[in-house]
Amino acid sequence: MIRSMPVLQVTDVTRSERFYCEKLGFKSHGTWGDGPDFCIVQRGQVTIALDRSRGDGPLPNNQYWAAYIYVKDADALHAEFSRNGVEIARALEDTFYGSRDFDIRDLDGHLLAFGHDLKPDTDEPGLA
Repeated sequence: MIRSMPVLQVTDVTRSERFYCEKLGFKSHGTWGDGPDFCIVQRGQVTIALDRSRGDGPLPNNQYWAAYIYVKDADALHAEFSRNGVEIARALEDTFYGSRDFDIRDLDGHLLAFGHDLKPDTDEPGLA
């Protein structure tokens, strides 16, 4: 396997595309459909799809995190997102599972975690 792309259901693709680009620093690869119905955004090696919800159920439909995104420097990203007015749902912290991370909440309520490993030279999940 070479990479993955979480697909998040959103209520308004245009609004979500703007949030991910303007607030989180992603680049849009365009939208598809006449709604539009679908969008792909990318920052570095991280790609996320934004898919217009067609169901009647509430969003988000995740138990907790929609995605955990490994970064080089969680402190710097936390500061960037804070400056951009992004809702920080969980403060930056060193965790029991060996990461320094924090959570943000997007416009549809999806929780996204951003973190770096505290011991990057070990064989921990997400490092390979």
